[in-house]
Amino acid sequence: MGNASCVFVGCIDQASVGIVEKWGRFEKLAQPGLNFFNPCAGQYLAGVLSTRIQSLEVKIETKTKDNVFVQIISSIQYRVIKQSADDAFYELQNPAEQIQAYVFDVVRAQVPRMTLDQLFEQKDEVAKTVLEELEKVMGEYGYTIEHILMVDIIPDPSVRRAMNEINAAQRLQLASVYKGEADKILQVKKAEAEAEAKYLGGVGVARQRQAITDGLRENILNFSHTVEGASAKEVMDLIMITQYFDTIKDLGSSSNNTTVFIPHGPGHIRDIGDQIRNGLMEAKAGTSG
Repeated sequence: MGNASCVFVGCIDQASVGIVEKWGRFEKLAQPGLNFFNPCAGQYLAGVLSTRIQSLEVKIETKTKDNVFVQIISSIQYRVIKQSADDAFYELQNPAEQIQAYVFDVVRAQVPRMTLDQLFEQKDEVAKTVLEELEKVMGEYGYTIEHILMVDIIPDPSVRRAMNEINAAQRLQLASVYKGEADKILQVKKAEAEAEAKYLGGVGVARQRQAITDGLRENILNFSHTVEGASAKEVMDLIMITQYFDTIKDLGSSSNNTTVFIPHGPGHIRDIGDQIRNGLMEAKAGTSG
């Protein structure tokens, strides 16, 4: 892990630990600061290890239970245990390579038991399993695993496209349902409004006809009292003739170019009056019956 230095004095940096050997055999750990060695007695500084947290990114390609190939990117944060720095110095030549091998082994044992959806949902469980296994193994070599993060899970591009299409289809289906409900509510409200409008229109027409009837009756009574000897029938005929000529006047003064063919003449006026009067009498008879 380091070259032997035959010096009398050595300075160990903060967050580091030195390995001191005597005649080629481990003797002690040198702590940060100024350290003295006795080369004449075979003592020297064999190497220095950093106790800072180190990060290792591991990319694993594996297959899920539903036969989807995925690439998992994980970040392993580890450090040398200061009290076991001699084990870390002598036991492992390449700790990063060893950690990577164990991560590959554990992940490829866990992921094939899960579907792709389960992998996304339980990635923290996979990270926990890898952490427990690495702590157990790497602790024997003087290393501790601080954290393991499953940074990303990348399915095969064709699978990602299919997942996006499924998601888009589900959202469109949901949007269609909401749109259908909105259209239904709109139609119901529109039908209710039309029914209410027709009802109010009918009430208005009924009131209008009632007002016309009351006005005619009042006019007939007033005319009968004012002109002696005039019967109700004669007054009604006079009113109908007046209404008839008012209608002809309104049609003539209208700006719309509409042609209306109606019978015209003294005899026809009497016929119209008889028809209206008979209609009123029939309606009154039907109401009283």
